[in-house]
Amino acid sequence: MAQNQVGKTGEFELKDNDRVVFLGNSLFESDKNGYLELALTTRWPDKKVTFRNLGWEGDNVFGQARSHFTNPPTAYETLMQQITAAKPTIIFIAYGGVEAQDGEAGLDKFKDGLNKLLDKTDELGARAILLSPIPVLSGIPPDILESRNKDLQLYAKTIADVAKGRQKQFIDIYNPVVDFQKQTKISEDGIHLNEAGYYLLATALEHGLGLVSQPQVVNIQVVKSGLEAAAPAKIFPAETQQMKFTIDESYLPLPIAVAELPKIEQQRTIKINGLKKGFYTLTADNLPVITASAKSWEAGVEIKQGGVFGQAKHVQHLINKKNDLFFQQYRPWNETYITGFRAYEQGRHKEGLADLEYIMVWLENQIYLNSAPKSIVYQIVTAK
Repeated sequence: MAQNQVGKTGEFELKDNDRVVFLGNSLFESDKNGYLELALTTRWPDKKVTFRNLGWEGDNVFGQARSHFTNPPTAYETLMQQITAAKPTIIFIAYGGVEAQDGEAGLDKFKDGLNKLLDKTDELGARAILLSPIPVLSGIPPDILESRNKDLQLYAKTIADVAKGRQKQFIDIYNPVVDFQKQTKISEDGIHLNEAGYYLLATALEHGLGLVSQPQVVNIQVVKSGLEAAAPAKIFPAETQQMKFTIDESYLPLPIAVAELPKIEQQRTIKINGLKKGFYTLTADNLPVITASAKSWEAGVEIKQGGVFGQAKHVQHLINKKNDLFFQQYRPWNETYITGFRAYEQGRHKEGLADLEYIMVWLENQIYLNSAPKSIVYQIVTAK
């Protein structure tokens, strides 16, 4: 498998007014928790960026899954129209998973289709970032599974080769997903990722883009006068006896379902030395986060919820609401009656679809206003 590679466009960053598009098959459509968008949003909380998810289950580089009863436009024309309408400045492309079912015999056709797709994104002036397909993890006989994954690796290599030839960035997510399945359950059916899978995929995307996070350890020392701490923690000078402090956060962490937390290291640890024997509760803005013994606090306790995790969850909720509205707008259930050949019956609702844009803009403003980490007041109190 080719390693992650960067084309002539250099390091990845988001700028004000960037429009990021996720284009591909179910890998993008099934990210119902919005982890990929959240990971990028929180890294640049000071930038106003628009995200649009054009993922379509079962789709290929020819847009064949996007066909509908009204023709024209053809499925491929629909794909081109949707990309153009999204006005991308950056586009993540994840194809190859469906096409790999054709094996080596389908490689030339896939390569041709991928190049034509890149011709379109170049025409639009968008920076294209190509992702490999992910492996099939289970659900089929071992011999078929092995053969299927060999084909997926073959297509991943082809994508990497195309990216290199056209000086585009390529990110391998095949191998990271293989490693992730050793950590925790990342799929319910062996094909599509679950919530934990998308959480981990978001970390792989960050890594592939060069956005590597460092483990954050906060060291607190209990002294006679109250607390002492080193960066990134800050003590309230007038309230040291109440053992209150804040933590400088450069960006919000990725939240995940509580049920999965014991299996996934979030790399945020608080160590408190000097506590008397007993149990102590960490609170965030007066809400309990976690209780542990003095011995555990001295060793270090991982913080996986509460505080900035709660704020990140709120931003994630806003992202999901916005994405739900966009899905309704560009893929209405009764599309044939609103924009298709039977629009003479219910075409009046087309204006209603357009009006959803106002709500999406409002939600995007709320996402922007809430993406920067807020100052959280933490306190250590004796457990009752």
